This record gives sequence, C-alpha cells and structure tokens, in this order.
Amino acid sequence: MAAKEKEERLLILCVDRDGDIGVKTEEKTPVLGREKNLEAAVSLALRDPEEPDANAMFEALRVYDQLIKQGQPHEKFQIATISGSQILGVEADRKLVRELNSILEIFPANNVILVTDGYADEAVLPLVESRVPVTSVRRIIVKHSESIEETAALFGKYLKMLTDNPRYSRIALGVPGLMLIILAIMYLGGWIYYTWIAFLIVLGTIFLVKGFGVDRATMRFIRWIGEYEPPPLPVQIAGFALAGGVIASFIGVFLGINGAAAEYTRNLPTTPEEWAGLLPVLVGEFIGQGIYLIVIGVCVVLSGRAIRWYVDRDIRLLRTLVFITVIAWSSQIFSRVSVILIDPTVKGVELVFTIFIGILLAIAASLIALVINIKYGSFFKRRREDEEFEQS
Repeated sequence: MAAKEKEERLLILCVDRDGDIGVKTEEKTPVLGREKNLEAAVSLALRDPEEPDANAMFEALRVYDQLIKQGQPHEKFQIATISGSQILGVEADRKLVRELNSILEIFPANNVILVTDGYADEAVLPLVESRVPVTSVRRIIVKHSESIEETAALFGKYLKMLTDNPRYSRIALGVPGLMLIILAIMYLGGWIYYTWIAFLIVLGTIFLVKGFGVDRATMRFIRWIGEYEPPPLPVQIAGFALAGGVIASFIGVFLGINGAAAEYTRNLPTTPEEWAGLLPVLVGEFIGQGIYLIVIGVCVVLSGRAIRWYVDRDIRLLRTLVFITVIAWSSQIFSRVSVILIDPTVKGVELVFTIFIGILLAIAASLIALVINIKYGSFFKRRREDEEFEQS
C-alpha cells in the first residue's frame, strides 16, 4: 500500500505594507478568504482606481483561482491579505507580523506565494520567510502608457497642484513673483546693478525663515494670541505686582550702582590701601542710593501675593503680611548701615535702636497674625483641610 501523500497547505498572501486598505476603505485586516478579499479589492479599486494595492489583490485572487482549478486532492489553498501602517518602519512591520501570525493560527500553511505591488519587497520578504517558506513572489507593477496625451495630463495635474495648493503655490509662484517685482522696482529706480544683491537678500531671508521654522513659530504665536484666555483676577494682580516690583528693584539697583560709580570717579583709588578705604564707602553709597526702591519692589511683589492669598483664603496670607512688615522696616536698618559705612565716625546708637524696633515689629506682627489665625480660623478652613488631606 502506497504511503499517504503529505498534505500541502499553500497560502496566497497579499501584503499592503503602507496600510492603504485600512485608510482608504472600511475593511479591517487581516482579510481571509476569497469572498472577503474580492470585496476588499473592489472597494479599494472604487475608492482609488490608481491604487497599486488593488491590482495586487486582484492578482492574488487570479493566482488563487488558477491554483484551485489545477490543484491536487492532497493540496489545500487559502488566500489572505495583511497590511501594515502608513507610519512604515518598525510600526508597520510589527503590525504585519501580528496579522500574519493570526492567519497562520487559522490556516497553518506549509508554503506561501507572496503577492506585492513591488514596493519595499526587501522589507516584507524576510518577515514572511522567518515564519513560513516562500515558494514564489509575484510583483505587480502597474503599466503606464507613454503617450503624449497622458504625459500632458500628468503635467497639467501637477501644474494645477502648484497653482491651487497654497502649500506649493507660495514657493512656486510667490517667490518668482516677488523676484519680478523687485526687478521692476530696481529697473524703474535705476538700480539695475543691485538687482542680484536684492535677490540674494530675499532668497536668504526665505531660506532662513523656512530653515529655522520662523513662519511656523509665528503662526503658533498668532494662534496662541487668538486663543489666549486671561487668568483669574487675583493671578493677574499678582503678575502685575511681580512686574512692577521687579522694575522698581531694578531701578534701585541701577541708582545704587550709579551712586557708587560717582563716588569712585571722585576718588579714583590706585593703591590697595586706597581701595581698602574706599570699598566700604562704595558699598554704603550703593545701599544708600538704591535700598528704598529695592525694598519697595520686594514689598510690591509680596503685596500682590498677599492679595492672591486673601482671595484664595490661603493661610500663607498671614505669613506674607509678617514678611512685608519686616522687609519694609529693614530699609531703615540698611539706611543706617549705609551712613556708618560712608562715615565711620557716626555712632552706632541709632542703628542699634533701629534694629531693636525692627525686632519688636517682627514680634508684634507675628502675634497679630497668630491672633487673627485663632479668631478668624474659619476663614482659612478650606486651605487647612486640604493640607491635612495631602499630609494624611
């Protein structure tokens, strides 16, 4: 008795690596079976008659029908279509492998006839061969007529795209048009010899703008301006206070530097001894000229924050008020320090008295904040509950 012939299972596999089937039709891959493949091929051809993948699917159907007619009893045939992704690269290959594995689970083929549109065969073939032997590869290249009529139609199609599509017309028509206008202006003004310089400046500007994405950044900024929504009023007040405080502090620093520079100009030290004697004076002039505006700037910034904490019922309001009191009085302390640095013969009694008053003010402000916190604790209740919830 003759040995039973081994059953051969042959899969006709059509591969769409760039994922056009899923994008241009509503068909989901993998597509298994003749009827489903025929429906998918017809749908793709109706959506885009110029699509090469549709021709590849029809070729796969033709090969399948031919093998069915010529097949032997021990042979089984199946047809399937798998697709990748428009992203291509690794993502497309991973999707192809997943769909091929799912097909092989349903129909464990011994051999594969691979049908493609001839695009990226080098990437597809190793993926299939690593899982099942490939006995044949069919590459479907769509034939194009070389007649003058089709060449003219193709040229007209691209010419229309250059004129109607703003993405291309800005470069294809806008730049030459600008060059012609510059040429006409140069000719009328009698500056024809400087035309090439103007051309180079315009082209360089265009290349610079496109190369560094200045046009895209400008459009994003314009969209941001149009979609911008101002923050709540307390946040705006805090922001304006921050800007005003920084400006005041900057002017204070400028005045301090200007006063120290004027003192330096009057003395012009040359020896280390002269520098050692003049340095405290320079520091004193800087502090004396700029300290008030610097302290005012810091207090303005903190006041803006205090207004925001008040509206938000934030417990940090009390701490900020204490800081404002202490920093405001510190201007008096620094002022006394600057007087002593400028004139060391001045006694330090006023400085000690000013520091003592500052300590009393800090204690008084802290006690007042504590009393307010105890008496009006319900005002800050929400903030306290939030902090206790975050700590738990």
